[in-house]
Amino acid sequence: MNWHQINNQNMKKEKTIEVLNSLITINNDRIEGYETASKETSELDLKTMFAKFISTSKKCNQELAKEVNMLGGEVAKGTKTSGKFFRAWMDVKAALTGKDRKAILNSCEYGEDQALDAYDKALENDLEHLTANQQTMIIAQRTFLESDHDHVNSMRDALLNA
Repeated sequence: MNWHQINNQNMKKEKTIEVLNSLITINNDRIEGYETASKETSELDLKTMFAKFISTSKKCNQELAKEVNMLGGEVAKGTKTSGKFFRAWMDVKAALTGKDRKAILNSCEYGEDQALDAYDKALENDLEHLTANQQTMIIAQRTFLESDHDHVNSMRDALLNA
């Protein structure tokens, strides 16, 4: 292998780590956002749902972190600016609306849209940087996130139709 091939491999590996870490970051956003949301409500069904969503993101992060570690990368620890915006917005909205269930669910749906968006971007724009196994893992994780998104929507829609 010549220097050029080695350099290309390293660049591909770095891009793969970057893609995986972007998904870790969005899951960190979800975890922090739902921990915040759980504190904002006293309703048991919402707390249960938020705990399930936190669990989904922790499981996703474990799988993603394993891949990053296998590639010799450093696992992302923080959250995105958009995640901070989402959490701040949820806090303000919850405070202004007196912890209104509909407002909390609308905020959650916004956060779920952001998470699905991040996964869609990885699958649309970065496939060439991901192995077949990584693609399969990301598609499976997206399916779990979509299920969580649909759960939020059905709870919000039930309120609208009540």
